[in-house]
Amino acid sequence: NVVIFDKAGLPSIMVRFARNPEKLAHPMFIIGGKTYDEVYISKYLNVIIYGKAYSLPLKSPTVNVTMEEAEKACFAKGDGWRLMTAMERGYIANLCSDTSIFPHGNTYCGCYYDNPNEKGVKFDGSGQTFTGSGPATWTHDHTVFGIHDLCGNVCERLRGLRLMNGILQVAENNDAAMEIDLSERSENWKPVMCNGKPIRIYCTEKKAVFTTRDGAGAHYNGYRWRDVDFACGQTQELKDLGLFPGEPEAYFYANTSGERFPFCGGDQSSGAGSGMFDVHLSAHRALSYHFVGFRSAFYRKLETDD
Repeated sequence: NVVIFDKAGLPSIMVRFARNPEKLAHPMFIIGGKTYDEVYISKYLNVIIYGKAYSLPLKSPTVNVTMEEAEKACFAKGDGWRLMTAMERGYIANLCSDTSIFPHGNTYCGCYYDNPNEKGVKFDGSGQTFTGSGPATWTHDHTVFGIHDLCGNVCERLRGLRLMNGILQVAENNDAAMEIDLSERSENWKPVMCNGKPIRIYCTEKKAVFTTRDGAGAHYNGYRWRDVDFACGQTQELKDLGLFPGEPEAYFYANTSGERFPFCGGDQSSGAGSGMFDVHLSAHRALSYHFVGFRSAFYRKLETDD
């Protein structure tokens, strides 16, 4: 764990992830065409103080913020700060899948759905808990050094991933870590491809389908990951983004009408459907919820960066 101070001189507690130089760099470490050795993720769900986002323990996480408000609070901290990206969450989800260690969390009104003896400290009638108040099993690696509350408590907004009329789109590599234009009509949005064709999602009554074919179906529905059909194949880019069924019982929701952004992890009432692979691609950018929060992330810019 590392304490990093922003331009206001205030601290955030972060978890450092280092690139393995002997392996091909995960896209999380490729920002603006440059490869970075380390990325820092907020240890705790963030709270906004004087317009800036902070990772601090035993705070009530900030909720009811739009996509732009969450991004603004992160960018306001200074160079290298931004809203956590989908590529970064995908990296952590794959770590959990590789080790078979998945975070528990507040998924049942202050306690863990599968073990009510695992509890956090609730602060109001919503069932939400103070950041980091749960046991070590509520971190991504089940140690006191891990990231808290990736599963449950409040869902989390992510930058750099969206559905646009059913087509899955991302910012290249981890370019969403930069303050680039990701407005609705921005050219920085690129389709996720398979065999030279964009991957699109459509919903039926019983399953979601990832495909390169156009398809008809319901605009909105939710499913367990075990009921998702990868007709396009499970590509490396989908894996990097954490869009594989690493937790078959976790939920995947999609709304294929218009522009839709993800919120992930589940909340204090999501039960067994919560987890690292809980993904709701359903929120438009101006929407805010009492159960959706966010966390910031950071990379240290190189001397050669502008």
